[in-house]
Amino acid sequence: MSMSLFSCARADFHRCLIEGQTLSTSGFSKFSESFIASNADSGQKMSVKVANLLAEKIASNVGSTIVRREKKKEGQTLGNEFEDHCANFLSSTFDSLQHLRPGTWVIEKVGGRSEGMIGKYEQYSHLSDLNRLAKEHDELRAFLGEGYIIAPDVVIARKPESDEALNLNAIIVDEKSCLKAKLRAKNHEGDNAPNLILHASVSCKFTMRSDRAQNTRTEALNLIRSRKGRSPHIVSLTAEPTPSRIASLALGTGDMDCVYHFALYELVEALRELDYEDALDTLEMMIEGKRVKDISDLPLDLAV
Repeated sequence: MSMSLFSCARADFHRCLIEGQTLSTSGFSKFSESFIASNADSGQKMSVKVANLLAEKIASNVGSTIVRREKKKEGQTLGNEFEDHCANFLSSTFDSLQHLRPGTWVIEKVGGRSEGMIGKYEQYSHLSDLNRLAKEHDELRAFLGEGYIIAPDVVIARKPESDEALNLNAIIVDEKSCLKAKLRAKNHEGDNAPNLILHASVSCKFTMRSDRAQNTRTEALNLIRSRKGRSPHIVSLTAEPTPSRIASLALGTGDMDCVYHFALYELVEALRELDYEDALDTLEMMIEGKRVKDISDLPLDLAV
């Protein structure tokens, strides 16, 4: 039986992580392990054992071999590569949902923490003016701090529609109404007018540490509080192998839609085989509580 498009995309995502050596191993001599996966915490026994078995399972499922490196790549390099792979996965899957979510979509990795990038999206265009004023007035910048700076890792945005597209099946807009609706491209005219509507913000974290979880939460809250208009989907995508660290971001409601794991099915299997009952209970609690899902669920959830 042939695999579905999303199952193939998930396998390709894992295969690219392995072939690009984002997911790799290197020499190690602790906790009775001779190697350590690149997403493991070398100081935590459970993290090492779970990450190692998880990597083996992923490689076996896609018919690949994990590369043994002399030394794993630097953390920032791994993070950037993970963002690239996540953006590619979303591009290969979300675009196939035009029959469910029609529109002209832009899916891109943002790259870098540009203070003004969020201003190109309709809901946050006012932050461009705020950023300009903060640069001109040190007192204002000191007062605001960095709370207004928002820099997602990967975004999905929608382009506004022309009147011709809106009126394709019937005349639904004219010059007497719909003069502020942001789906209408005509309402974005002007040299500095934003021409994209932010649909989703995806925070990509190859591993999770306590400070990274807090930074992700803070940025999610900034997206909610700073918007003018509808809130975009706000999600996180991680390759963290330890349920307790995933929980630091996933538990609770109000800031993140959901946390998605790059290999949730394999993670459950690894925890069960290693007999980490407490960690498995924590993960299953988050799954049952709709706080953690597999990466393959993400495109369909974003189509809502």
